[in-house]
Amino acid sequence: MKKLIITPNGEEIVDLTSEEIAQREKDTANDDLYEQTKQDKETKKASGKQKLKDLGLDDDEIKALMGA
Repeated sequence: MKKLIITPNGEEIVDLTSEEIAQREKDTANDDLYEQTKQDKETKKASGKQKLKDLGLDDDEIKALMGA
């Protein structure tokens, strides 16, 4: 992996150190986990709304319960 360094004398492309590569991989994994958690939350919210509708609540009642 490479990175671009901008210096007063121009630009330079250098290799990442093993520590930088490890940090980048960790950051990427954390980003993926965040996105998955966010998607899971939205999926559960939609599922919960559908279950309330299946119980006979209308949209206004559901909004009142959810504080929306």
